[in-house]
Amino acid sequence: ELNKIKLFLINKNKISTDDIMKLTNLTENHSINELINNCLARNAKKTSNILNENNFTKEDCILIVKSFLIKAKKILKLSIQFEKNKNIDVTISSAKPPIFWKDKDITKQQLFKWSEDDLKKLIYDLNEVELQIKKNIDNSLNLVTDFILNQSCSKS
Repeated sequence: ELNKIKLFLINKNKISTDDIMKLTNLTENHSINELINNCLARNAKKTSNILNENNFTKEDCILIVKSFLIKAKKILKLSIQFEKNKNIDVTISSAKPPIFWKDKDITKQQLFKWSEDDLKKLIYDLNEVELQIKKNIDNSLNLVTDFILNQSCSKS
């Protein structure tokens, strides 16, 4: 963060508190859930911004992967149900536990972006990433970041 501030000050005489907050990512912290939701919605730009604006630790990586697994399994379950009833609104409203109103739109996007087979492969790949992280915790941030960026950019 200090290097960012130094580079920012090259053409300026003063720096405000707001500038420091923005440069050190303190104003734009996003939740892990927001990261996962945007990745599953294949919103590559937003996913990349969240990864760049947050300061995740090595310890966060396992939490990210576990949360991602839970969400992917939930979307898989909804995807199977959607294939049966062919009605997105019925699928969303019948979800257990219920999907909150603010998450309904992004859940719909996720259901349209992922096929059942793609979700099964995603779950398998997430388990592989978790295993790699546990074997090499020092490289965990790179493993998770690469995986998330690849998933958010891939087309089904």
